[in-house]
Amino acid sequence: MKRIIALLMAAVFAFALVACGAGTTETGGSAPEGGQSGQGAQGGEAVANVSIKVWASQDDQELTRQLADQFIAGYSDFNVTIDLGVVGEPDAWKTYSEDPAAAADVFFLPNDQLRDFVRAGALYEVTRNKGDIVSRNIESSIEAATLEGKLWAYPATADNGYFLYYDKSVLSEEDVKSLDRILEVSAAAGKRFLMGLDDNGWYLASFFLGAGCTLSISPEGKQVCDFNSPAGYAAANAIVALTSHPAYINGDDAILVGGMGGSISAGVSGTWNAEAIAEKLGDNYAATKLPTFTMDGKQVQMGSFGGYKLVGVNAMITDPERLVVAMDFADFLTNEQGQLARFSARAMGPSNANAANNPAVQANIALAGLAAQNVFATSQNDVLGEYWTPAGALGAALVNHTNSDIQWLLDNMVSQVGS
Repeated sequence: MKRIIALLMAAVFAFALVACGAGTTETGGSAPEGGQSGQGAQGGEAVANVSIKVWASQDDQELTRQLADQFIAGYSDFNVTIDLGVVGEPDAWKTYSEDPAAAADVFFLPNDQLRDFVRAGALYEVTRNKGDIVSRNIESSIEAATLEGKLWAYPATADNGYFLYYDKSVLSEEDVKSLDRILEVSAAAGKRFLMGLDDNGWYLASFFLGAGCTLSISPEGKQVCDFNSPAGYAAANAIVALTSHPAYINGDDAILVGGMGGSISAGVSGTWNAEAIAEKLGDNYAATKLPTFTMDGKQVQMGSFGGYKLVGVNAMITDPERLVVAMDFADFLTNEQGQLARFSARAMGPSNANAANNPAVQANIALAGLAAQNVFATSQNDVLGEYWTPAGALGAALVNHTNSDIQWLLDNMVSQVGS
C-alpha cells in the first residue's frame, strides 16, 4: 500500500488546487458555487470543520481509508474528517432506501441500481467539475452513469462484465473465436465448455443481445423485452443446440474454477475468478472475448451485459460545505490516480481512459479479455428487476429441454417481464 500512497501524493496536492464549476440538481438543491478556495482561511478566518461519511465494501475498507487520508492531507479549504461504513455496492440501494437520512454522504453503487436512486431523488446531479469527469472516462462508463441526459454519478470501474477464460493447452487463439470450434476441439480432447445458463439471465442474454434483441424501459417505467421476436426465436434455438452438445456443461463459478486445468477447457465468467483460474492454469491461462455462435446458418457475435461501479453523492445533504467536500472526495476517489490505486490493490478494471491504457492494466489477461468483450456489451441501465426471474426460468427450460415449444417459452417470458 505504500506504493499506492506514493503514487497518489503528487496528484492529491494538485487536485486540491483545482477550482470547479457548479449547477443545479433535479432534486431542487444547488451544487455549491465556486471552487475549493471559498471556505479557506483568509485574513485570519478559521477553517471550518467538515465531516462526511463514506460507504465502501468490506474488501475496499483499507484502500478507501488510505485514499481518504491522502485526500484529507491535501485538502486545505476545510478541516475534513471522513468516517467509513461497510456497505458494498450490491447492497447500496437496499441499505439507502431503508433509511435515507442515515445513509452515507458518498457511496459506491452498481450502474444497474442507478435508475432506482434517480427515481427516488437520492443523488445529486454531477455538475461540479463535470467536463473533466466526462473527458477522462471511457464513453460507455459515462453512459452508464447518465440517465435522461444528466450525469448522476462518478464512474469508478469498468469491470463488472463477463468474457471467456480458456486453457491454451487445449484451445488455440483461432479455436476460441467460434463456439462451434470450441465444442469440436473440446469434445475431441475429452473436455467440456461451461456456460451457466440454468436460472441465469445474465449469461443467457448473450445470445439474445448478440442476435439484436433489446431490453428497454417504456415511458410508463416498465421493462420492455423483445426476446420473443424472430431473432429471439433463432437465438433460443442456438441455446438449445449448445446445451444438447456433449461437450457442453452447465454450472456455476465453483464448478468452472474446480474444472479448469482438468475436465473443463473453457468457460464464461468475470474478473472475480481471475486469480483462482490463473493459479489453476499456470502458463496455459488465457482470456478473450466471447465467441461467435451459429444462428440461422450464420456466425453471430455473442453480446453481454457490461456493468460499471459508480460513486454517488447523497441528495439528502443540505449543508453546502459538506456537499462541497462530498463532491470533491467522490471526484478524488474516481480520478486516474484513484483508479490506478484500485487496480494495484484489487485488480479492478479502470473506467478512466488513461488508467485503462496503463501498461500494467493492459498486461492483465482477464481485464484484456473483458475489454475485448466490452465492445459488444450492453449497459444494464435499462434492465429492471422484473427481468431476472423470468429470464432465469427461460434459461432453465432451455438447458433442461423441459418444453419443446420454444415460441411459447419466449412469449411467456416476455409476458412475465412486462407484467
